[in-house]
Amino acid sequence: MAVFGGIRCLKYIMFIFNFFFYLAGTGVLAIGLWLRFDPKTRGLFEGAESPHIFFTGVYILIIAGSLMMVVGFLGCCGAIQESPCMLGLFFFFLLIIFAIEVAAGIWGFSNQSKVVDDITQFYLETYQNYQNTSQDTLRETLRLIQTGLDCCGPTGSFGDFAKDTCPPRDGLDSLITKSCPDAIDEVFDSKLHIIGGVGIAIGVIMVFGMIFSMLLCCAIRKSREIV
Repeated sequence: MAVFGGIRCLKYIMFIFNFFFYLAGTGVLAIGLWLRFDPKTRGLFEGAESPHIFFTGVYILIIAGSLMMVVGFLGCCGAIQESPCMLGLFFFFLLIIFAIEVAAGIWGFSNQSKVVDDITQFYLETYQNYQNTSQDTLRETLRLIQTGLDCCGPTGSFGDFAKDTCPPRDGLDSLITKSCPDAIDEVFDSKLHIIGGVGIAIGVIMVFGMIFSMLLCCAIRKSREIV
């Protein structure tokens, strides 16, 4: 009876874990698809000068979200049906995601300056191209970047071109404008520890998910041996 009670408890834990994991995967996939097909960012994927870091990140979001949904589905079905095969697949895919997360974290921390330089270079090239061509796609791209970073232009001075792409400011706030290269540096410097903390928390949750899946799998096999 203790074995069956433990299985029931682990089933509930696994189901709740994988349900939220599935929802998280749905959210990640939705963000990736939104960035890929939204009219304001779709232009970033067109042309020879498209930022490879940006669209690589977007495609990673799409793939990661899809994989998370598959893993969550396998975990839910494996827990409900008490299937060691599905639980084994859940463990395998979760281990792959965990390994990818660790590798991505190591790469991100070791290449932080390169990522910042590439993003800054892309911004400056986009700004220069808009200054030369005044294309609507480039204007929307600049508006998206500058609104998100709350910055205006390469220098933040009144002499910068394309003031119409800057976030609206009133009164004295219009006199205090941050340059976008400085804003990019500031975002990575100030948010890096937050990103790292979130990554560690997700990694810990994944480890617990793998532990619970193996415990449930072992409990199911033990119960079948008793029967």
